[in-house]
Amino acid sequence: MGMSGHSKWKNILHKKEKTDSQRAKVFTKMSREIIVAVKEGGGPDPAANSRLKDCIAKARAVNVPSDNIRRVIEKAAGNDGTNYETIVYEGYGPSGVAVIVETMTDNRNRTASEMRHYFDKYGGNLGATGCVSWLFDKKGVIVVESEDLDEDKVLEDALETGASDFSNEGEVYEIYTEPDDCGTVTEALAKKGYVFVSAEVEMVPQNYIALQSEDDVRKMQSLLELLEDNDDVQNVWHNWEE
Repeated sequence: MGMSGHSKWKNILHKKEKTDSQRAKVFTKMSREIIVAVKEGGGPDPAANSRLKDCIAKARAVNVPSDNIRRVIEKAAGNDGTNYETIVYEGYGPSGVAVIVETMTDNRNRTASEMRHYFDKYGGNLGATGCVSWLFDKKGVIVVESEDLDEDKVLEDALETGASDFSNEGEVYEIYTEPDDCGTVTEALAKKGYVFVSAEVEMVPQNYIALQSEDDVRKMQSLLELLEDNDDVQNVWHNWEE
């Protein structure tokens, strides 16, 4: 088994050392996801709303305090809280790197014009929906630090809880699931005492592109930074071999 190097764990590990302001940003993104899950997924009770249940598992996996989670759910349930819609943008970065940007926005026009501006500014272009998503597979990806964990035991636990694949990436183990099983497997592993670096449904690239010129690398980094820093952006997936 193993789909070596297939996720963004390197970025995640480097994200873990980030500052409080960036932690706050993670909370903001998770809050939006929870609000949308309550409103679109069927109400504030996770037992009756699997989308919300998955969001809560994901929020816990990235250390969002339970109080914060509860407050956001209450707010959304009381119809207090902005209406966000999920819009996915697809396009190309420099030298044809495929980029998928998942946003949650309360102002579609603002977000669309910002996305277009970012891509244009750094030698890329936004395309039509579907233009690059065929280059990715949608999978649940659960990442745990490998330190102090026995590989055989993790593999056994992963398969027992319903995972479909496993990969040893050195500093971390990656556990893959079908997209719909991500929340259930995360929860089952949490009950077994696992602590996660991340746990979410990701768009995993089938192939990677290496950028040759320093200029392209600089442009790609700048594009990703702009996207990551935009409050409306929930996730960025790309196939650049960093």
